[in-house]
Amino acid sequence: MELDMAAEELKSVLNRLRRAQGQIAGIIKMIEEGRDCEDVITQLAAVSRALDRAGFAIIATGLQHCMAEEGQVDGDRDRMRTRLEKLFLSLA
Repeated sequence: MELDMAAEELKSVLNRLRRAQGQIAGIIKMIEEGRDCEDVITQLAAVSRALDRAGFAIIATGLQHCMAEEGQVDGDRDRMRTRLEKLFLSLA
């Protein structure tokens, strides 16, 4: 399955991933500085949510793209559904 996303969708996902990347760098710095465990965990949870949202956006786009394709054979649709379901569940 190719990552075929509209420019605006791609921009949104990339922005989320860049924010998560910055948050991870901040978490590393917090740990190196011996910051409070609760603060570190709070930031880890925020990064986890950001990554999940990026993943869900990619999967949602894949679902939208796959469902919009016409002329697929039922077997192809079933295989694609299985693949997308597996991807979705990997984030759950």
